[in-house]
Amino acid sequence: MRRLLRPLWFFLALLFLIEEWLWDHLVPAIRMFVDAIPWRDFKSWFADLVEGLSPQATLVVFLIPAAIYFGLELVALWPLAYGRWLLALIVLGGAKVIGAAITAFAFEVTRDKLLQMRWFSRAYGVVIRWRDAAHRLADPHVAAIKRFIKLSRARWTRFTQRMRARSQAAPKSR
Repeated sequence: MRRLLRPLWFFLALLFLIEEWLWDHLVPAIRMFVDAIPWRDFKSWFADLVEGLSPQATLVVFLIPAAIYFGLELVALWPLAYGRWLLALIVLGGAKVIGAAITAFAFEVTRDKLLQMRWFSRAYGVVIRWRDAAHRLADPHVAAIKRFIKLSRARWTRFTQRMRARSQAAPKSR
């Protein structure tokens, strides 16, 4: 049974790592975008608001962006219902970016308060352990894929160089 479930666990680990990769690479870009918007007053007001809240109330504040994100993902079902796959993927991609931006901003402001709740701190630790386990499971395969791509790229480069040299060395016939 374990051998049968191994591909499923690997697939789930890859999904988890893709989500983490998106988070790691999109959040800095989103943070620059959010910082560029003149919301400094809003951001400071929001931080002050969270500072005065209890951890439980802070959780509600954190869950509001998650609800918005979930709503945006549901909007992607509308074009899907009409068979417009590309539009659905675009809407879903936009929802991912917007959701990551909102969630990153909210989590950055609310993290310290949320981690004061014992159950949230434990859940956060579990997610971090899952992330580490996903890395242990997928990293060897990802490294092998990167090596293969690098070798393939080197082979392709050598092949194109040989073809170019042959075409330049070939006598030109009229």
